[in-house]
Amino acid sequence: MRKVLVLGGTQYFGKKLVQKLIENGDEVTVATRGTKSDPFGDHVKRLVIDREKKESMSAAFEGKAWDLVYDQSCFSPIEAKDTSEALEGKAGRYIFTSTQAVYDFGTLHTESNFNANTYPVEYKSRREYPGYEGYKEAKRASEAVFHQLGIFEVVSVRFPIVVSEDDYTERLKFHVDKILSGQPIGIPNPELRYSFIHADEAADFLLGIGNSKFMGPINPGSAGDISLGELVDKIALLSNKKASVVNSTESGTVSPYALPGSWSIDTSLATGLGFKFIELDQLLEQLILFYIKQNDSN
Repeated sequence: MRKVLVLGGTQYFGKKLVQKLIENGDEVTVATRGTKSDPFGDHVKRLVIDREKKESMSAAFEGKAWDLVYDQSCFSPIEAKDTSEALEGKAGRYIFTSTQAVYDFGTLHTESNFNANTYPVEYKSRREYPGYEGYKEAKRASEAVFHQLGIFEVVSVRFPIVVSEDDYTERLKFHVDKILSGQPIGIPNPELRYSFIHADEAADFLLGIGNSKFMGPINPGSAGDISLGELVDKIALLSNKKASVVNSTESGTVSPYALPGSWSIDTSLATGLGFKFIELDQLLEQLILFYIKQNDSN
């Protein structure tokens, strides 16, 4: 039986990952701030840590060891460094949940388009990385710390936009609800393109890559990308409604996907390793139809 430590794991696809690890027969320890309940009962062990306080991690991890670590909750290079030092000698393999945001704005990025091994690190706390630009830099620097320290066998999983029927962010649902209600959607640039992955497949991928010997960065997700304009057209077609798109950034109207540029990834490395993902059109259509049906029943 493997011993697996999950840093985070009580929200969204991190919670799905923990459940899959339990079903896989692993001995799972979940380390969080202890402020949220979880559904795992006595199927997991629990540790209380504060990622912003190294001493809390050092104390929690004292005298323990794991075969594998999943990090769902690192948001600064200081946290990456402190966690690595607190776990040095206590774990060998480390799966870091990163993001396609480590790439510059653009489409169909391959893993080589950001090199964490050479990226210069400036040590800051998570509170010093505001907004989207801050998020990008925090994840870039965190990846760089894990890879450059060389303490673990590191995998950086660069997820695209994660969606599902139970997506708590409701960003895709936002577009469906606006179109169904005849309200305008603010999209300054309908040509921007994005990649997606289903939350269940995100958890499946984390489980699978943890079982592999792969090291380095990797992009999982449905192949290809879609523009915001194409996404709106798809919703309008499936709902038999007319979409109203306006050039606006007004709060409450602007699309939560209306970022400063495109972000999409090439997932051929992951599929080449045997990982399978639902086709992008099928993924989006099933979710749009789910939200339409949900809206009709309310």
